[in-house]
Amino acid sequence: MSAKPAVTVSQLNRMAKSVLEQGIAKLWVEGEISNIARPASGHIYFSLKDQKAQVRAAWFRQRQRGPAVRFKDGDKVLAFGRVSVYEPRGDYQLIVEQLEPAGEGVLKQRYEALKRKLQAEGLFDEDRRQPLPTLPSRIGVITSPSGAAVRDVITVLGRRFPAVPVIVYPAAVQGEAAPAELIAALGAAIRRDECDVLIIGRGGGSLEDLWAFNDESLARAIADCPIPVVSAVGHEVDFTIADFVADVRAPTPSGAAEIVVPSSADWLHRVNALALRIGRIGERAVQDRAQQLDWLGRRLFTASPAATLRRQEDSLRENRSRLAAGMRRLLLEKRGDMQSLRGELMRQSPALAVERSLGGLAALRQRLASGMHEIVSGAGHRVALLGRTLHSVSPLATLDRGYAIVLDAGGKAMTDASSAKAGDEVHARLSKGELIANVSKVIKE
Repeated sequence: MSAKPAVTVSQLNRMAKSVLEQGIAKLWVEGEISNIARPASGHIYFSLKDQKAQVRAAWFRQRQRGPAVRFKDGDKVLAFGRVSVYEPRGDYQLIVEQLEPAGEGVLKQRYEALKRKLQAEGLFDEDRRQPLPTLPSRIGVITSPSGAAVRDVITVLGRRFPAVPVIVYPAAVQGEAAPAELIAALGAAIRRDECDVLIIGRGGGSLEDLWAFNDESLARAIADCPIPVVSAVGHEVDFTIADFVADVRAPTPSGAAEIVVPSSADWLHRVNALALRIGRIGERAVQDRAQQLDWLGRRLFTASPAATLRRQEDSLRENRSRLAAGMRRLLLEKRGDMQSLRGELMRQSPALAVERSLGGLAALRQRLASGMHEIVSGAGHRVALLGRTLHSVSPLATLDRGYAIVLDAGGKAMTDASSAKAGDEVHARLSKGELIANVSKVIKE
């Protein structure tokens, strides 16, 4: 009898491995890590499971990139790799080449897709970006009113140019409601039209924390904003869709404050440099006119005919008059420029800003005093009304209408005739005074 055709176990496992590796291409698998192990070899072994099944996985050291140690049991991940068989045990397993958190991986894919879409529409083009004002009269900040970002912006603005007022348009910067609130705050800033430049942003965080600034509707609202917008989201390494559509991208909220206003010291230096330049222009003009006068004077002495002398004298007088008029005009123009610059500095003076704030505080104090008076007066009327109401339902008020309260010998109010018997002493309380009587007869109902 001939032997039946058969394969060894090793051959079977080798065949299964070949079928799996050739029949299934590399793919992403989503699941939850369990039974993770990190032997001294540096390789990482774990099971990848969902609610219905699980598969063994191996992530070899040479394939690991980044902080692999952060993964732990219970983490939901996306694993990219190939399917294979561990021949000695016949175990079917996933050979992992890349591993990342499941939520972050999906968000990254959505981020890249939206980025490509908006870039194709031209929302990232440089020629649609608006320039920032040299010295804004008022700055708007769209962020959380309780976050660190708004404190950083106000601190830097106060240090660099304290005379420029800041308006905060509050909005949530994290969570499902954040995009709608940010769009509403941006719309309010546009409608009120009280700022020359807007800063929109928040402090640092994870991709999920910053996700509100990757919202498509918010990106389009920023791109359509008629007021220049500076994005300041997270740290320097963080990039959001808002950064690409804004007119200027700042690395941090503090960096945005540095961008939107010049240093007051730098501005004063520019004014002084301009004044020095004006003075030099005036000096050169005087020197040029003086040289012309010298030349005309020499020609006057060398011309002998009387007619030539008279013409030169007339020309000299005309040039002297033109020189004087030109100098006066030049000095008036330069004095006007200086007064304009001085006025601009005075308008930006912190003292004036403080004076205006004190005026507003006085008005607020007066309104507060008036409001407190109205509250106290209203409370007094309500107390009087309550007093009259309480008196109307008082037992003493009932006595005023001819009724009496009957008390037993112990001073307890009597409400039932059966509680007394003939001969008992009772007290009748009237509106004014009290009667003491003896019960002669008890009539029961």
